[in-house]
Amino acid sequence: MDRRGLLQGAAAAAVSGALLPAPRAHAHAHAATIRAGIDYPLAQWTPASTANYTVSGRPSAYPVQYVVIHVTQETFASTIGIFQNPAKRVSAHYVVRSSDGHVAQCVRESDVAWHAGNWDYNTRSVGIEHEGWVDRPAYFTHAMYERSAALTSSICDRYGIPKDRAHIIGHNEVPGADHTDPGPLWDWVRYIRLVNFA
Repeated sequence: MDRRGLLQGAAAAAVSGALLPAPRAHAHAHAATIRAGIDYPLAQWTPASTANYTVSGRPSAYPVQYVVIHVTQETFASTIGIFQNPAKRVSAHYVVRSSDGHVAQCVRESDVAWHAGNWDYNTRSVGIEHEGWVDRPAYFTHAMYERSAALTSSICDRYGIPKDRAHIIGHNEVPGADHTDPGPLWDWVRYIRLVNFA
């Protein structure tokens, strides 16, 4: 199944209510100003639709304990488009472009992005999508690994998250997940090393 199908499946699951006990996001004041949404200074604010995440007050409302690594199964532009489409009911906090490691922030870290397919993990994690396909390792460029690792390191520093594989996990490791990303070709040893040296 392609990423679009998986994202739509996640959206259908979200509609059930099991994943979304909190009220849906509505008009969000920070979306009006480009810089207001930025938690990571090297990211570009590219907001998701307010219909695709839950407004929260993290880390007061929920502790942030994990970073969840995803691979989009889409292009960077298509992923942004999906997150901006209110009918899709899916989002992640960040998207990292393959070619140059450019980082877009789509949801504020204080809010709950709908990325993990597990409400508990959504509330306690920051989700990072990476442009590409799990079976096409050419998308996992040095620039992508480096910039994503710097982002993850920053998130870990800000929330006191240990920089290890118990706390930086793949989407496939989320309990109940039916996704396989980031897949067997994602270089975890390299990534965790870069996170720790960022």
